[in-house]
Amino acid sequence: MLTKEYRICMPLTVEEYKIGQLYMIARHSLEQSDAGNGVEVVENKECEDPEHGKGQYTEKRIHLSSRLPYWIQAFCPKVFYIVERGWNYYPFTITEYTVFSRDSSVSTYLKTN
Repeated sequence: MLTKEYRICMPLTVEEYKIGQLYMIARHSLEQSDAGNGVEVVENKECEDPEHGKGQYTEKRIHLSSRLPYWIQAFCPKVFYIVERGWNYYPFTITEYTVFSRDSSVSTYLKTN
């Protein structure tokens, strides 16, 4: 398993970032959803973790069939999507992506310096 850590200084507080992040996720999902393509929210519910406390679990399908180049569409199934599972225990989040049984996970922790 490959682990990389990035530290990015931002000109915002953690609370300001949270508001902006929620807004941009909703806006991007709306802009990219048209005629059965884009983002499909499969599940969105509250969850609880003994270590991180209460949070929000979201499972999405990001449909990409019509967004691929034509030469790739010939090899991919008609229904092609990426599954995104997210556990948001703000300021700690875990996001997993699954494509053709291949998994990738990103853990994010936001804190004020």
